[in-house]
Amino acid sequence: MARHQGKYKPDNPAPYELSRSAIEKMVRCEACFWLEKLKGVKTPGLPGFNLNTNTDTLLKKDFDAVRGKGPHPLMAAAGLSHLRPFWHEDIGKWAESMHFGAEGRFHFDHPETNIRFGGGLDDVWENIETGELHIVDYKSTAQLGQESKPLDESFIAAPEDASEPDYKISYRRQMDMYQWIARHLGFTVSDTGYFVYVDGQHREESGMLDDENPQQAWMRFNVSVIPYEGNDSWVEDALRRAKYLVSEVNECPEHAPDCEHGQYLANVLEVMS
Repeated sequence: MARHQGKYKPDNPAPYELSRSAIEKMVRCEACFWLEKLKGVKTPGLPGFNLNTNTDTLLKKDFDAVRGKGPHPLMAAAGLSHLRPFWHEDIGKWAESMHFGAEGRFHFDHPETNIRFGGGLDDVWENIETGELHIVDYKSTAQLGQESKPLDESFIAAPEDASEPDYKISYRRQMDMYQWIARHLGFTVSDTGYFVYVDGQHREESGMLDDENPQQAWMRFNVSVIPYEGNDSWVEDALRRAKYLVSEVNECPEHAPDCEHGQYLANVLEVMS
């Protein structure tokens, strides 16, 4: 059976593949989701952040060195000596976000909607005593202001002032979605997930070029493990909503009020009219 990817095809009986990022797009703006999945009109993309991808790759190597054996020193320093990087025969495949719908990847076929829902999972840590799993996400940043915010729970929390933009909400929703998938794959998953944050430093640094070999350069990072209490109660309704939008809605929904793509299109139409 041919896989059901890209534009929604009502005559294809295979599970329709929707990634974590597709559901995130739908939650942000149903019009952008509908245009992509029904009409093949994708929103403008961002360039790849290769430096962030590289930090993910290197962090994975760090934790792979002790996978299935015991805690990494970073975990011990964070008071998490009872955890260890989880070993699974498909752990490497679970990280392949571009191929999330293929065999052995991190996805679940939702029977009610016939949606294959998945994504690329950075890591999983296991409670050595109970076997309970914790979803882990690697994040890279570089705080360029006069002072750095602390790398703790407040760093990924919603702003106290509801009128301020919530830049980290997609990070929290990603954790919720991956906890939901792992639970439906039959694993016992804790509500507590962890963000491993690396923060590139610059204020106290004299530079980055190596004095002995100027063709090499070094960047120092502060590292923190930030716990987050997930809540996946909204995920199943989101899958139902996604299926409804692709299978029942014949006209493009309204763009969300804060959708920058919708605002751009509205401004263009106003100028051209």
